[in-house]
Amino acid sequence: MNPIIEVNNLSKRYKYGGSQSYYTLRDTLVGISKIPFRIFHKEHKTFELKKDEFWALKDISFKVDKGEAVGIIGLNGAGKSTLLKILSQITPPTEGEAILRGRVGSLLEVGTGFQQELTGRENIYLNGAILGMTRREINRKFSEIVDFSGVGKFLDTPVKHYSSGMYMRLAFAVAAHLESEILIVDEVLAVGDAEFQKKCLGKMNEITSKDKRTILFVSHNLEAIKKLCTRCILLDKGKKVYEGSVEKTLGKYNDLRNSGELKINTGEYNSNRRGSGTLSFTDIEILDVNNKSRNIFNIGQTVRFKLSYKISKEMKGLHTQICFFSSKHSGVLLTNMCHEIKSGVVKKGEKGVATIEVQLTAIRPGEYGLYFWLGDEAATHQGNPINYDVVENMTKQLIIEAVNEEENKLTGSFSLPSKVIFK
Repeated sequence: MNPIIEVNNLSKRYKYGGSQSYYTLRDTLVGISKIPFRIFHKEHKTFELKKDEFWALKDISFKVDKGEAVGIIGLNGAGKSTLLKILSQITPPTEGEAILRGRVGSLLEVGTGFQQELTGRENIYLNGAILGMTRREINRKFSEIVDFSGVGKFLDTPVKHYSSGMYMRLAFAVAAHLESEILIVDEVLAVGDAEFQKKCLGKMNEITSKDKRTILFVSHNLEAIKKLCTRCILLDKGKKVYEGSVEKTLGKYNDLRNSGELKINTGEYNSNRRGSGTLSFTDIEILDVNNKSRNIFNIGQTVRFKLSYKISKEMKGLHTQICFFSSKHSGVLLTNMCHEIKSGVVKKGEKGVATIEVQLTAIRPGEYGLYFWLGDEAATHQGNPINYDVVENMTKQLIIEAVNEEENKLTGSFSLPSKVIFK
């Protein structure tokens, strides 16, 4: 029997900072969603990368049999979401091919395919039509979708008034209950509460065991991967580095997480550094309370950020700011910590080190993007600061893990105690 998903030498090339051509899920699926056999193909050629280009994916190959639940894991920037977008036919590959022998339901972002002005009821029918379902099929599943989502009271309310949790509940309910042979799920479950996450995992287990449908599942929640998947694929920097059992793949993933470095780079096409050049970070370290380098912590532990800097122009006062961002939902600020690390006149040529200690209390498990800002006193009050430096989008993330089930129920909004312990 042929595998239901077959990926051969799939690659995707992007430009730094360049606009990319793409197809929306709605545009692509309308008109072809009833075709049970799809091939997305680009000729395999040898591309020479230009200075402003990079490979988001490179020579990815794997097969998935019908009824399998396969996890796709990797650090941020590994290429997981790019792979799922190609398989969902949102964006075309640069080279290689992906063969999908079945109808595909995709849940890549909260509310993918939803029309803001339409009600929840109308969006159920819209999404069903996009996925190639007939009105009779949707009517047959309608009550199950509404009951599972738990948004029945708001069914006739425009979805633009829904919270992100309500969005996710309805979007998952539609994707899980409509009769697609392949379900592709990116880490949207991170938006929901612990009880609904458990409900979703139960539904996906039912889909694979009872209905023999196939699931590709991307998540940073390793417990969810263990409960749902029977096999995993590990990506790193756009390449497949391992494929095997869940246990062995997670072991490789943890090795990879511990081996990364916190890099502060400069360069025309590097997105993690910007500033005036009049002052700058020279090093940033993530440490534990024993001043040992690490980036994986349990809830309740303490993390230290050791910030080294130099001053190239005399200025007044020196301040720093550390932000935690959602690793999945771009631009979602989760906490913001500001501290003065030097008062009075800071002389040209001065160098120094400041250590900020943060207690990881009431924080949800997951991977967090880090943002570091350094500026003078005036920069903290001006819309267009003159003296500042920003480091973000670094290769190493801050990883917070739960040690018990109760900690998985903590909310994603938090205020963390922090202080300067050395300057």
